[in-house]
Amino acid sequence: MSILVLMACLTLAVVDGDTVKCDGVSLRPIGNGAVDVEGFDTPEKNGRAKCLAEKMLSDLAEKRMTEYIKTPNLTIEDTGAVDQFKRPLVVLRLPDGSTVGQHLIDEGYAQKWLPRHKIDWCKTTDKE
Repeated sequence: MSILVLMACLTLAVVDGDTVKCDGVSLRPIGNGAVDVEGFDTPEKNGRAKCLAEKMLSDLAEKRMTEYIKTPNLTIEDTGAVDQFKRPLVVLRLPDGSTVGQHLIDEGYAQKWLPRHKIDWCKTTDKE
């Protein structure tokens, strides 16, 4: 039997397309994936972007994540796991049961994340 743990945030803010802050604590959404098996990744921003296309897509992903976290009745499900940076891994679930991560993938702002797989955003930019 698994227990669903929901997080409550007084403030929820976007850091980038795949990181949010709940009351100042960074969280890493994982989409539909299982912890350490599958998730989603968005392009790097600012000095970490390797090309202009990656930076531009990062800005779009961040903007879209900002729109999603404003959704009424959005839930934050804590998986109980953390990533390599000690950020809690969470699922951002929309009222219809779908995840923000899957929507970002479907809309072209993110790609599926798999262990030991690095995405080259400079070669895979559909949105410029």
